[in-house]
Amino acid sequence: MSRPLFASIHSQAVRHNYAIAKKTTPYSRVLAVVKANAYGHGLDRVAAALPHADGFATLEMDGATRLREARPDAPVLLLEGFFSPDELHHAAAIGLATSVHSEEQLRMLELESIERPIDAWLKINTGMNRLGFRPAAVADALERLRKSGKARSLTLMTHFATSDGPQGIREQMREFTGVTRGITLPRSVANSAAILAHPGSHLDAVRLGIALYGATPFSDRPAASFGLQPVMTLASALIAVQDLKPGDTVGYGASFECERPMRIGVVACGYADGYPRHAPTGTPVLVGGARTRTVGRVSMDMITVDLTPVPGAGVGTPVVLWGEGMPVDEVALAAGTVGYELLCAVAPRVPVTVAD
Repeated sequence: MSRPLFASIHSQAVRHNYAIAKKTTPYSRVLAVVKANAYGHGLDRVAAALPHADGFATLEMDGATRLREARPDAPVLLLEGFFSPDELHHAAAIGLATSVHSEEQLRMLELESIERPIDAWLKINTGMNRLGFRPAAVADALERLRKSGKARSLTLMTHFATSDGPQGIREQMREFTGVTRGITLPRSVANSAAILAHPGSHLDAVRLGIALYGATPFSDRPAASFGLQPVMTLASALIAVQDLKPGDTVGYGASFECERPMRIGVVACGYADGYPRHAPTGTPVLVGGARTRTVGRVSMDMITVDLTPVPGAGVGTPVVLWGEGMPVDEVALAAGTVGYELLCAVAPRVPVTVAD
């Protein structure tokens, strides 16, 4: 008998979440962000679920190449651009769009004789201070791109640092608007948070990341409040039950001690599967459809849960770690992290099924 843990990817939910973004941004192209193996959901699965997407964005060259093979006509953007002349030549040869965010990339583009011009997205650093040209350098970079003859098209882009928080996008949007005033080129600035909360940022193209997968970019606004549906459900079952008395402890370090008689369930899932090891006692979980909590430390292959709210539970009772009925963002909040990390961390040993 195989271990009961599995992840289910819901194609319909991918399409539903993408449709919400399209409805929210009716005058923008919506690029589906599928970096990091589509946030742990499987690049090929997510791309197959979106046959009519306006385009895709990723940063891994092998993933971009697979997308191009599967979708010959779909725009595919390299979010971090190219890192060597070989990558630049490959991107040009197969028709990838690429960000240009540094002097090194710009110089490489000027010097290399590429197979055909590329679609270049000039990245502007408006305050995130990771990638991009400072505002004072934008005019020169743009002129050099034009003179190079290597850019088939040009798009201006930036990335928001606080679109998911109280600071919002005002200062970065002001910076971007100022530096691009008078330039008649397409613009892309909105990530998931800006798509959902800042309509003034939608412009010509938006980049749909975490919201595509049914999780929220906000700490205080659940995904369901936007109508988003979870794409991944991580599910398992109870593989053992222990009847404990007051004073008994649970798990490594004996960090949880029973104050009363308790039934404890053992779930086939642990940190080797991608469940966060630092999740404390009290992290929410569904057992037999009822909400309960973890108790004790997360082990490599198992977690333990309080069966008090589920007196009829026994070996084989289904468990949802996150997904349908248990938002990944709630689990992440309890564990002191974000839903992005949990979704990306699901281990290769976890079997995956696809549901439509």
